[in-house]
Order: sequence, then structure tokens, then C-alpha cells
Amino acid sequence: QVQLVESGGGLVQAGGSLRLSCAASGRTFSPYVMGWFRRAPGKEREFVGTISWTGGATYYADSVKGRFSLSRDNAKNTEYLQMNSLKPEDTGVYYCAAKRGYSGYYSEEGIYDYWGQGTQVTVSS
Repeated sequence: QVQLVESGGGLVQAGGSLRLSCAASGRTFSPYVMGWFRRAPGKEREFVGTISWTGGATYYADSVKGRFSLSRDNAKNTEYLQMNSLKPEDTGVYYCAAKRGYSGYYSEEGIYDYWGQGTQVTVSS
């Protein structure tokens, strides 16, 4: 069993930045792909991005491409989501997830094996 815990959420003004972290603990395994999803109020959870085991490949939803950036530190079992130029539309609960494998454009929720509980991000206008 693997536990994922997100942190770093908060309230920021439009145009600001936040960095979210996702720390894995428990029975961690390798290799695994990590991803991020988000859920805006009243909407379904949507794909944000995913990063390969080595960190050499990243994939992003069109809505965040060019503004968000994924990275990871496998020695710390931690993934990071750097969010820049934030917009009110980015408001929502952000979830990290992990899937066994090396890389891939894994944008579907059902593909992932483990999930965190989410962290709130609020962007004011």
C-alpha cells in the first residue's frame, strides 16, 4: 500500500504562482509514473499532467501547458507541480496520483493505482 499526500495549496491572486508537492510513503515501488488531476467546483475531475519515472518526459493538458511544470525527486519519493501565471479558472482541488510504469500519456483516472486526498488551490481575480 502506498500513501500519497499533497501539500502547498493556498490562496493566490491571478498571475501568481504556487508549487504543489506530492509525497509518497509506505510501500513505495519503482518504476512509477506520477500524475496530477484537479476538480473545479461543480465540475468533473480533469487531467492536469503526468511525468515519467525518470522525469525526462512530461505531458500536460492544453489548458495548463506553458504555465505549469512537473518535476520529481525519486530519492525523496516526491513530485512537484509548479504553477505559474495562475488564473481564476485554475481554482479547484488538486490531486496527485501514481501508476506503475515508466512513462506514457496517462490522462484517465482509472489508469492510476494510488491517489492522494487533494489540496485546495484558490486563485482570486
